[in-house]
Amino acid sequence: IGDGAPAGNYGYTNSGYSVYEEENERLTESLRTKVSAIKSLSIEIGTEVKNQNKMLSEMDNDFDSTGGLLGATMGRLRTLSRGSQTKLLCYMMLFSLFVFFVIYWIIKLR
Repeated sequence: IGDGAPAGNYGYTNSGYSVYEEENERLTESLRTKVSAIKSLSIEIGTEVKNQNKMLSEMDNDFDSTGGLLGATMGRLRTLSRGSQTKLLCYMMLFSLFVFFVIYWIIKLR
């Protein structure tokens, strides 16, 4: 080049170019670190979302089966309520007496 500057610096040796280049390298490395942290965080979030979706699917299946069981129980209760009201009242009284005697027996044993 003729003015004595090395060919690699393109004549910017005394103009502060190397200071800007070093700062750019430092900022680039900082950005690279932040990008890799965000990438790993997004991968972890994706994994957590998959696990949560799987758990929600299992809960949905559980609620469906519970809903079916509750529907069957309500059907039996409707069938029972269609019967004679006297018979239902008799069953309720017998059940109440049974519970009363069980509680009385438990208290008596103490």
